[in-house]
Amino acid sequence: MPTIEPGRKAPDFTLNDQNEKPFRLAEHEDHAVVLFFYPKDCTSGCTREAQDFSAMAGDFRKAGAEVVGVSILDPASKKKFVTEAKLKLRMLADDHAGKDGKPDPKVAQKYGVWAEKSMYGRKFMGLVRTTYFVGPGRKVLARWDKVAVPDHAKKVLEAVREAGLDPIPSR
Repeated sequence: MPTIEPGRKAPDFTLNDQNEKPFRLAEHEDHAVVLFFYPKDCTSGCTREAQDFSAMAGDFRKAGAEVVGVSILDPASKKKFVTEAKLKLRMLADDHAGKDGKPDPKVAQKYGVWAEKSMYGRKFMGLVRTTYFVGPGRKVLARWDKVAVPDHAKKVLEAVREAGLDPIPSR
């Protein structure tokens, strides 16, 4: 499926987080959500990106958005990632597998971020690093494709601040 263009409604989904607690996007329609799709837990680039978002989680909430990460590994992998990287975010497991046992992530496909990739001449399916800024009512306000990690979280926070949303109350 193609990526979702800004102005369109983000598809609803339910995925388990690192604590096997379900996260349903439709239950967060009263505020904005930043969904950052990343390839793999506990890798250098993904750890850096998640730590950057985690360090600014309070700033995002003050600006009106909750941040959640999404990748294809299971909740146990997410729990290890959160613990090792000291993350203060919900990390969601899009860990559906096909009949052949290979990853078949349903949410990544809905959002157009599951695509053919190539490394060292080998082609494979993988998650393309992409971030969605989903506003109240699940309207996609912005999308960043093929994200370069340095300063990415800062750029997303700027966009959230510019949207002029109400802060999310502290938990």
